[in-house]
Amino acid sequence: GMNSANSLARARELTKSLDLTSMEKRKVSTLSGGQRRRLDIALGLMHSPGLIFLDEPSTGMDPHNRANLWEHIERLREQQETTIVLTTHYLEEADAYAERVLVIDHGQIIANDTAANLKATLAGDRIAITVDGVNAAAASAVVAGRGRELTTTNGSREVTIAGRFDQGTRTLPWLLRELDHAGVDVRAADVRVPTLDDVFLSLTGRSLREEAESEVAA
Repeated sequence: GMNSANSLARARELTKSLDLTSMEKRKVSTLSGGQRRRLDIALGLMHSPGLIFLDEPSTGMDPHNRANLWEHIERLREQQETTIVLTTHYLEEADAYAERVLVIDHGQIIANDTAANLKATLAGDRIAITVDGVNAAAASAVVAGRGRELTTTNGSREVTIAGRFDQGTRTLPWLLRELDHAGVDVRAADVRVPTLDDVFLSLTGRSLREEAESEVAA
């Protein structure tokens, strides 16, 4: 529905914003994977849609091209105010860029929230405390008071007690104070913030790698 003048002007605008200006005379077959992805996006944006769907746009790209593609997507969202619905198996991308994340399993939406809320409510931060073996029982009692899914790893002289906590970075100072009050000497402490992979595993009981392998086997 665009006339020749408008379509030409729009094409020039998009090739410039997506770093395709120097490739205007090249055949599509000679473009790299990253360049073709950017061309696909340009084609979809020709008529300035308010909504665009991108189906795994970064699949098969090397890290450099993936970073460049996301830079372009972010810029387009800011400049064009376009709503973007994007599918990806790279959950770190969804974590970093999506305002809202939907997890789909066997065709059903099983989670729908911000990445931060999904990680906080469905996975939880992991805190690991290492103490002397003689203090293991006292340390376990303190950690169990607020944590869940506790695990204990025994070393030759030390014991590491780990568990899931809400707001781990805020909980750790409290935990260290409680352990000190209990007379427990903490040798080491570590907080690991969960990823969306942890959320996916918590929701489905299997990893994305296992999911991909099952699809290939099918």
